[in-house]
Amino acid sequence: MRVAYYSPLPPQRSGIADYSALLLPALRQRLDVAVARPRTRRIGRTDIAIYHVGNHPEAHGWIVDALRRRPGVVVLHDLVLHHLVAGLTLARGNAGAYIAAMERDGGAEARQLAEDVAAGRVQAPWETIPERYPLAGEILDHATGLIVHSHYTERGARAEGYAGRIWRIPLAAAPVPDEPAADIPGSPVFGSFGHVNPAKRIPQLLRAFARVRESRPEAKLVLAGAVAPGFELERRIEGLGLEDAVVREGYVDDRRLWALMAACDVIVSLRAPSMGETSAAALQALALGKPLVVSDLGWFAELPDGVARRIPVGGREIDVLADVLEELSANEGLRREMGAAAVEYVRTEHDLERVADLYLAAVEWAVGGEAVADAVFAEVAQAAAEVEIGPDSPELVAI
Repeated sequence: MRVAYYSPLPPQRSGIADYSALLLPALRQRLDVAVARPRTRRIGRTDIAIYHVGNHPEAHGWIVDALRRRPGVVVLHDLVLHHLVAGLTLARGNAGAYIAAMERDGGAEARQLAEDVAAGRVQAPWETIPERYPLAGEILDHATGLIVHSHYTERGARAEGYAGRIWRIPLAAAPVPDEPAADIPGSPVFGSFGHVNPAKRIPQLLRAFARVRESRPEAKLVLAGAVAPGFELERRIEGLGLEDAVVREGYVDDRRLWALMAACDVIVSLRAPSMGETSAAALQALALGKPLVVSDLGWFAELPDGVARRIPVGGREIDVLADVLEELSANEGLRREMGAAAVEYVRTEHDLERVADLYLAAVEWAVGGEAVADAVFAEVAQAAAEVEIGPDSPELVAI
């Protein structure tokens, strides 16, 4: 079985690119995979196409174009695709397409908002309320099947009206390399990895960490990742008196990421609002046997109690977060217990070979399902021809 595979790949800086680099060798042991690349010649005849779709316009724009030409199985990494749609419409000077997408998703009210956005009269909703307008409709329309990583995204796709087959396949965890821990003096060491922005709840994390440091002056917080434009991280750090307590690193390669994570006692992976994403960094933390602190939202809320502490979003978020960080700092036995449970959870639920087997099963079903549908249509068409119903008749078009 030959499969066309559409995904960003390294060296592009994309979590989905890194994920495909991990997944592809295992898939190639099971399937004949033809990897598509942007701006190259076609890959020839294949039985089915798989499209990895996420929120980054530069990484996924060409994939959406290919999906429009040929529907296929979509791996939906983000349920909320507002950033993607805005990047493929407004950013390309096509305000009309953005307005149409918003009207489809939210009716007349959404259309008015989109017109105001296009005219520069209001703040962009993808920065403030993206979850209110997912804008996933076109992608779902072209999906002959969906692969998702969480119950949250599965429920969201159904709520958006998707009626096709959905396979819930866990995100595969990368194997833990033999990489020594980075040298970060201090104890305890907390870490947050990925983009540094409000959605990662960095303001709340800094304030909660400042409280912990009042009783634990040797504590350190590692923040690794690119800082969002206008976020003013240094000002926030200075305002809380944390200049000597926060260890800053920008975008890091895979080896450095593992080393920094290995140096942490506790890893914090907060997110709100949720785009329906799954966190590879959170899985890396669990694979390393690190206690994990997450937002009680989306995929993160589905993690077992024994491997992660969940923090409510809003309200008492900072208070609860500070209490949890203090609890984990004080209780080494609890950290060991959570770490052991985390390693076992990743081994059983997020094993790469198991995930590849589930992809194989989904692809086989999708190809078989299409073949059955074609056979049924052919039989119906033959029977229709015998009673002089043409192939374009409404009776057949509706099938």
